[in-house]
Amino acid sequence: MTTTIIITFCVLLLIAYVFDLTSSKTKIPSVILLLLLGWSVRQLTVLLDIHLPDFSPILPVLGTVGLILIVLEGSLELELNKSKLGLIKKSFLGALIPMIALAFLLAFAFMHFGHFGLKVSLTNAIPFCVISSAIAIPSVRNLSSENKEFVIYESSLSDIIGVLIFNFLALNETIDLFSFGNFALQLIIITVISFIATIGLSFLLSKIEHHIKFVPIILLVVLIYAVSKIYHLPGLIFILIFGLSIGNLDELKRFKWIEKFKPDELNNEVNKFKELTIEGAFLVRALFFLLFGFLIETSEVLNSETFIWALGIVFFIFAFRFIQLKFSKLSVQSLMFVAPRGLITILLFLSIEPSQTISLVNKSLIIQVIILSALLMMIGLMVNKPQKNS
Repeated sequence: MTTTIIITFCVLLLIAYVFDLTSSKTKIPSVILLLLLGWSVRQLTVLLDIHLPDFSPILPVLGTVGLILIVLEGSLELELNKSKLGLIKKSFLGALIPMIALAFLLAFAFMHFGHFGLKVSLTNAIPFCVISSAIAIPSVRNLSSENKEFVIYESSLSDIIGVLIFNFLALNETIDLFSFGNFALQLIIITVISFIATIGLSFLLSKIEHHIKFVPIILLVVLIYAVSKIYHLPGLIFILIFGLSIGNLDELKRFKWIEKFKPDELNNEVNKFKELTIEGAFLVRALFFLLFGFLIETSEVLNSETFIWALGIVFFIFAFRFIQLKFSKLSVQSLMFVAPRGLITILLFLSIEPSQTISLVNKSLIIQVIILSALLMMIGLMVNKPQKNS
């Protein structure tokens, strides 16, 4: 039995690797193939009457680790200098404004059709408003370097802003001046912790001479994120600051204190660390979507009661995106459909307390929105010609 499980996992992950290799050629997002593969495995176990344990408790754990590695991977890839300020501003506004507009539109729809309160409605709306960096970043390899950078910044910031707003709504019973003040204090605390932790981790990265040095760093990053969550601090800000700092050592060389870290030598270690992070992110992301696909019931995908809602949500996702891209003077043709929902949508949905759930938002609606947005991205990338790097 143990050997069979090992063989199954190896085969599934190798197939996931093939999906990742071929996605840039076929333009089919690997997430769709992974969900389909996971679902197919489930049908096979039912057909062969194979009884497996309940894997659903593992999903949030995989999702959280995957989110950390994906945001870390994205932040390590980003260049931080004056020439990028315009792109960062556009990415921030692109992540924030459509999210707020869509969140309030969906919240008012939930209030009108379901007679729910504004706070609860907003809490349930936010998961649909976050762009999935887990799907978007690996899918834009054929775009120009500028468009690719925009997607990395935008989707990573969307994850962070989405989690911040969701936690603010979910953790405060009432929204008042005190809750805003407490939120501002949390941001200041996590920023200070992030800079201290980044200096400490960079020091370890430059000083550890043991042949195992990157796994402890990643474990410490996950540990700091997990502890910050216990105290309701926005841990993704730490991930972003850490990744941006060690990924842009060349820009930090002008500070004298950075010389203590021997930036040239540290750069070599950062490159190796980046490679490990990319491979780790792929592994956890593949396992997450395979497991989520395995847990999908066919009836949930084909639920006609939620399908109209799913179509409406997806329509407004891309309507707001079109307006945002036009105002930002960005390529509508290249970027219009690169706004998939995925890992973070699932994680936030699973994080909603039972007391705050509403009948209109369920697993069927989440699955349908994810699949529809990924399919539209696939079509958009297929009709869009590969771009040369600028």
